[in-house]
Amino acid sequence: MQKERAMRGFEIVKREYEYLTDDIQTKEDSMTRLREKGIHDYETQAEMLNRQLAIEIARNPNSNAVKALNEKMDTLAKYGGPYVSLRDALEHDKKILSEVRAKYDNAKIDAHEELPQTFIVDRAFPAEKKTYPIRWVIVAVSLLSTLLLTAFVLVVIDGISKETAKK
Repeated sequence: MQKERAMRGFEIVKREYEYLTDDIQTKEDSMTRLREKGIHDYETQAEMLNRQLAIEIARNPNSNAVKALNEKMDTLAKYGGPYVSLRDALEHDKKILSEVRAKYDNAKIDAHEELPQTFIVDRAFPAEKKTYPIRWVIVAVSLLSTLLLTAFVLVVIDGISKETAKK
């Protein structure tokens, strides 16, 4: 029964692991296509292109360099958002994949390995000194409780007799 449950758990984790690896591969392919279009690191590229554009505009606002930089900025504006979204999603998925991978490995071990059903922590051995109930403690506790109960009953009886005497 345990083996059957372990196999079911393994199959569930295996499906999740395979789904995540396929999803990550798809996102990696999409990132590759975006890199082919010239988007490598959105934040750094945007910063550098803006600086270079400002320098070129200061030199000559109508130059070919300004036009080329504007075209690169347009490409960056068009594909930058998807690049950032994919990059963040890919980072998140890789973190989840590492957690699922650990679960996958554990489930695989549980499903395919035979584990003993009895575990012996320590072997039993006879005690060095026999233990018996300590009789004097039992007698002392009994005596003390009897005395306290008797004192309580006497106080209650005395209180009741004083109440009836007042009436």
